[in-house]
Amino acid sequence: MIYFQWIAGCLLGIVWFSRLADAALGVPSITDISRPEWDRTAAQGKSPRVSIIVPARNEEDDIEQTLLRLLALDYDNYEIIAVDDRSFDRTGEIIARLARSKDAHGILTVISIEALPSAWVGKTHAMWTAAQQATGDWLLFTDADVQFKPDSVRRAIAYAEAEPADHVVLFPRMIMKQPGEKMMTAFFQTLFVFGHRPWKVADPRTRDHMGVGAFNLIRRRVYESIGTYQALRMEILDDMKLGKVVKNAGYAQRNVFGADLISIRWAKGATGMVNNLTKNFYAVMSFQWPRTLASCIALAFLNLWPFFGALLAHDWARLPYGIALASMFSIYVGMSKQSDVPPYYFVLHPVSTTLFVYTMLRSMIITLGRGGVEWRGRFYPLEELKRGLV
Repeated sequence: MIYFQWIAGCLLGIVWFSRLADAALGVPSITDISRPEWDRTAAQGKSPRVSIIVPARNEEDDIEQTLLRLLALDYDNYEIIAVDDRSFDRTGEIIARLARSKDAHGILTVISIEALPSAWVGKTHAMWTAAQQATGDWLLFTDADVQFKPDSVRRAIAYAEAEPADHVVLFPRMIMKQPGEKMMTAFFQTLFVFGHRPWKVADPRTRDHMGVGAFNLIRRRVYESIGTYQALRMEILDDMKLGKVVKNAGYAQRNVFGADLISIRWAKGATGMVNNLTKNFYAVMSFQWPRTLASCIALAFLNLWPFFGALLAHDWARLPYGIALASMFSIYVGMSKQSDVPPYYFVLHPVSTTLFVYTMLRSMIITLGRGGVEWRGRFYPLEELKRGLV
């Protein structure tokens, strides 16, 4: 037993400390476009045209505020294309009313989709449809519940043109009103330290990639060269997969921080986050149950065993577990500088780990039990989703 304690402890200590060191060196290299030096316009004389695409299905609670914020941008050359994707609430009515307003004239265009073709996920079809009508040099794909500050797009374009970049991902500020939201968001961000190293995305020698549904800004010619959203038509994880195909195609991809340039409330409480992630997690595992089970075991070992080991191990065998826990806590301290999650939420890490493992298993069981994924009132068969994986 003592040998297992030492081997497991040393493995965990090495893994967590190495990730901490990697993040400590890498995160400072990510540009923050909320800083004063990016309060400018693009370098060339005329600002490039930006088409902001907002797919919306049953978003009556958020769509008006989102579109009003977009109409208030201080950028001088943009259009908004809002897509009412077969909503059965007041979403279409709200979009149409805003489009008739004086402030929206010449800026806001409305597309109404009445039917979804076969072999398409609703969101990817909505974005593809809108992009066909877009006139911009840049396409900005966003969600219907994202809140934009007036200078957000102007700063992002200034950075993209100066870099230059082909695909820019702006990380949103997460609005968290309940402790459960902070706990789950902190754990999700910790997972990124392992699964998707944002500081490596700009390195063409790595496979690290990124995409965020709240802000995927891509050059139009690049979007067309990768096959448009037709290449992702059956992807549940369309935002991350867009980043993947862009990176694999050899284009310049960049992540940026932006404080509260854009913000979003992802879910209401821990239960809301579990429900939201249930749709996605089995897709993250490429709909493979052996991979899902292995990931659950690995997740539990990496995130729970440092706590158990520190309690159960004896004498010096506790040392590597202490290193793992100290490294984990340091990651929480680092994350607190970019989010509203205090470092002391580290003590809830075992709880959030348990909930995430539960969510992964729940996602797998529900998807297999139903034979597919139900999303926004539509059912997508599992076999079709597997065939459409990128």
